[in-house]
Amino acid sequence: MTRSRLWALGATFFLSAIGTALAGPRLVEWETVRNERHGFAIAYPRDVFEQKSPPTTDEGRVLVSKDGKAKLLVGAFENADNDSLEVYRKYLLDEHYAGAEIDYAPVKRRWFVLSGTQNGQAFYERVSFTCGGKLINSWAMLYPASESKTYDRVVEAVARTYMPGAGRSGVCD
Repeated sequence: MTRSRLWALGATFFLSAIGTALAGPRLVEWETVRNERHGFAIAYPRDVFEQKSPPTTDEGRVLVSKDGKAKLLVGAFENADNDSLEVYRKYLLDEHYAGAEIDYAPVKRRWFVLSGTQNGQAFYERVSFTCGGKLINSWAMLYPASESKTYDRVVEAVARTYMPGAGRSGVCD
């Protein structure tokens, strides 16, 4: 085998390995979190996140990345304070994301997203008001901003699986 052929094979292998490393997690095996009481569901890639301890309530879950750097928070709960979408959004901005640089924040009639960075941490939070505002369904992913290239892909994939709930029967019981 010629030296140039060996170099070409080595370069191909090297570039293939780099491409695989840059591609990030495979996102092949998924698990679904369902909340029967509130009716929501969301799936997450098992090669990225795992549940470290059993949930203490049926209202939410905290999943942690296998490397411990990222969290996926999912939950649904009754809107006991009867907050409006606008009031709850302001609460999150003031209490959880004060001083954050928001780079994506659409607001629709029944849902909103807050996405940005704060103290080196990237976040994406989607909140949905269902059942005429009686239920709040949400999920958030928090991860190192330095790893946005990898985790942004995960956020997009998880977002496609999210189904806000409408109670056990699906008709806001």
